[in-house]
Amino acid sequence: MGDTPDPKAAGMLSAVEEPARHTIALVDDDRNILTSVAIGLQAEGYATRVYADGEAALKALLENPPDLAVCDIKMPRLDGWELLRRLREKSALPVIFLTSLDDEPDEALGLALGADDYITKPFSQRLLVARIRAILRRVELAGSDAATTPGEPLPEPVRRGRLAMDPARHEVLWDGQAVSLTVTEFLILEALASRPGVIKTRNQLMDAAYSDDVYVDDRTIDSHIKRLRRKFRGVDPRFAAIETLYGAGYSFAEG
Repeated sequence: MGDTPDPKAAGMLSAVEEPARHTIALVDDDRNILTSVAIGLQAEGYATRVYADGEAALKALLENPPDLAVCDIKMPRLDGWELLRRLREKSALPVIFLTSLDDEPDEALGLALGADDYITKPFSQRLLVARIRAILRRVELAGSDAATTPGEPLPEPVRRGRLAMDPARHEVLWDGQAVSLTVTEFLILEALASRPGVIKTRNQLMDAAYSDDVYVDDRTIDSHIKRLRRKFRGVDPRFAAIETLYGAGYSFAEG
């Protein structure tokens, strides 16, 4: 099982009139889940790749990245936690956890590790598709060249003191050093940096980073802020540009 869909899942779409616009990687040791999710996604026009364990998936996700990955957590050889941790060392590929672990600490850990969303089993296929669409829309809104129409100007780079952001390339630099961010982290940072010194409430940051059809709570934004700070401190241990005003929200200090 790998880049070629599982034989049981093959032929789910006997004929596709148009090539799939996006490719989704599915990582789960439950073949029934892989088959049913692949069927649903192919019916929505997505191409799928399936992997039965985290170790095989990690190699493939780094060597031949899809547009998004949907990963289980409890898997043999390499679990989802470790898969995401290693992936985030080299890639900002959007990742959704799809798991039976439904405790709040597990969800908080997934988001803190850099997951873009967290869905618990049993799950609604419609919800999963909606979350995938929302994240892929955010990828486009983050400024990929494909999101612009011919003749439309690319989004302007953002420069705030030592911070440089290029939405057209999804690139972030701090003092000239690259910082790898997920789509959600990029959008949150962009919302803060767009108006230095202005406090953004958690609700405002949720509006900037998530579509209307995706519900998140305060803990989700807090987890992303913590990870943003951790990533920037990886290149600058004294990083303190993201400030907290307790009870109000967050702001970006340009100095």
